[in-house]
Amino acid sequence: MLQYQHGFMLAVGLVAAGLIYLLSPILTPFLVGALLAYLADPAADRLEAVGCSRTSAVVAVFIVLTLVLVGLVLVLLPQLSYQIRVLIERTPQLLQLFEQQVLPWLVSNFGVDPATFQIATLRQILVAEWQTTGDILAQLLAQITRSGMAVVAWTANLVLIPVVTFYLLRDWDVMMEKIGHLLPRSVEPRIALWARESDEVLGAFMKGQLLVMVALGTVYSIGLWLVGLDLALLVGMIAGLASIVPYMGFIIGIVVAVAAALMQFQDPTVLVWVGLVFVIGQMLEGMLLTPLLVGDRIGLHPVAVIFAIMAGGQLFGFVGVLLALPVAAVIMVLLRHLHDDYKNSALYHTASGSAQPDLVVPGTAPDERVIEEQVEPQREVD
Repeated sequence: MLQYQHGFMLAVGLVAAGLIYLLSPILTPFLVGALLAYLADPAADRLEAVGCSRTSAVVAVFIVLTLVLVGLVLVLLPQLSYQIRVLIERTPQLLQLFEQQVLPWLVSNFGVDPATFQIATLRQILVAEWQTTGDILAQLLAQITRSGMAVVAWTANLVLIPVVTFYLLRDWDVMMEKIGHLLPRSVEPRIALWARESDEVLGAFMKGQLLVMVALGTVYSIGLWLVGLDLALLVGMIAGLASIVPYMGFIIGIVVAVAAALMQFQDPTVLVWVGLVFVIGQMLEGMLLTPLLVGDRIGLHPVAVIFAIMAGGQLFGFVGVLLALPVAAVIMVLLRHLHDDYKNSALYHTASGSAQPDLVVPGTAPDERVIEEQVEPQREVD
């Protein structure tokens, strides 16, 4: 019976993977809606705990979430479009700065061949291309409107995302309970344990680290705007997104900000203020943001996050990117349990010459293990 259950669950997993692969072109709005519902469910639960009905709590959270997303699109998208166009226009100046100051220093100190960088060719390409680069948002809309079916598809996705989010958020707890009741009773405790730990891992990252990334991007953007940098929003968002890996956002952000500041101001003293912005950002991250938003929860390792996103995108495209983090969280939990089972197996203890392994009751957490005490007969003392 146990082998039958394992085979059945394996078959269900293979069928689900096949359906995801075949239906990936239409899954994007449903996965985005599920992601938003997952992120918003704790807020709805808190409102429900203070006396609101589930529907009222969901409506309140949904309205706030919609206003935030619409505000971000209306405010940030035009600004980002403008700043990207400014960056393209100023890139030839950056190449000139690199050719006149950085390249001679590399040649004199490291013997680098100037022909390796092909500066003249890059300058010709950029000068020829940036003039034909109009507003990014306008170009995107123009490409979409060339096809009537593309317009219908984009409109349908934009309408489906809030609808799916609302209904999934309203019925989230009910669906999780029904899924739990559908599991075979013999494996339900173990799978429930895996689900709780996967939720902790995924929550520690998505509800913690992503908030840190947004907060850092906001801090960097505001700080660089106060310095007077024209590309403050673009550089701040790049640094915030790169903060998915510790210190990477600081390194990439300060390099891009220094290059943008030198192109705009032509004054090395402004770099002091740019460096101060990133130092303040790192201090806030280490002393306030990470302890407050992430705490001591164990999330996904940064390298695992990068690999999961790249692998998901390579295998399933944008749908794979959306599924990458949940799948990575589940795999991480399974590997952790596999490691614990191995450390408590006869194979591990026999190979090391230790005593018999501890007895672990299936379906219990690592801290809930029941260890079989082996009481040896007391030796007689002469």
